[in-house]
Amino acid sequence: MKLINKDQIVATFSIVGFDPKTKELGIAVQSKFLGVGAVVPWAKAGVGAVATQSFANTSYGPNGLELMANGKSAQETMDLLVEKDDEKRSRQAGIVDANGNSATFTGSDCYNWAGGIAGPNFAAQGNILVSEKTVEMMAETFNNSEGELSVRLLSALDAGQSAGGDSRGKQSAALLIVKEQGGYGGFNDRYIDLRVDDHPEPIKELIRLHKLQQLYFSKTKSNHILGIKGEIRVQLISILSQMGYLSTTDVSDEQLNRALKTFIHTENFEERDLGVGRIDKEVLEFMKGIVKNRH
Repeated sequence: MKLINKDQIVATFSIVGFDPKTKELGIAVQSKFLGVGAVVPWAKAGVGAVATQSFANTSYGPNGLELMANGKSAQETMDLLVEKDDEKRSRQAGIVDANGNSATFTGSDCYNWAGGIAGPNFAAQGNILVSEKTVEMMAETFNNSEGELSVRLLSALDAGQSAGGDSRGKQSAALLIVKEQGGYGGFNDRYIDLRVDDHPEPIKELIRLHKLQQLYFSKTKSNHILGIKGEIRVQLISILSQMGYLSTTDVSDEQLNRALKTFIHTENFEERDLGVGRIDKEVLEFMKGIVKNRH
């Protein structure tokens, strides 16, 4: 029999979710464990998502996704994974399939408090927690929140921490969201893949990184398209001059658009490049923030 070192246990709480409107699948997780994002979350667009934790068996990830790709439901997948695992009493996992079916499993040897809640489109679970309130708040928050799946998962994770979280403390967190052609440039399905490997407030840091990810890679909202004219043009010239992209404030439209394009590509805002004569409101606010922080 293999001896289990308590220091190797992924003392964790996580929530796995599915959005039936966007077809996004994902996992949010926090743990007193270095680099939890390299162990717990697994997902494949159009197939499902898996969180494997406690004395984590990382084969649950790829094997679970393969089973769901072959037509097994979340519960059928969980049953098959656990059935073949000689150390199932020390495992914990959550699964959601691409139809919104869910399953959660907690082995009898997981350290208390340990348990999970599964419902339509989600599975929340945790081990070595302060109490069951962490899992209950994750489930409640997910069910009662709106917006993108990433926001709902992060809100649920944050609520779980506020309810007590991991009894051993905080160290790392991760967010993984997949959707078909959701990756950079549409070349893969990895829509959001963010990790905080070692931080005193990993969930808060993960939320900060998520906001940056949305700023850099989300598409421009239709009501955020601004024409570069009047006061906006004056502001933009001033900002670009202060940032060193323009050497004078007396510039033509062509010079202004060229300077703005240089800034956009320098700062990796290609997804928000609206072309000649237009600017994304969020990009403009970002630029104002840079100038403000310099003074």
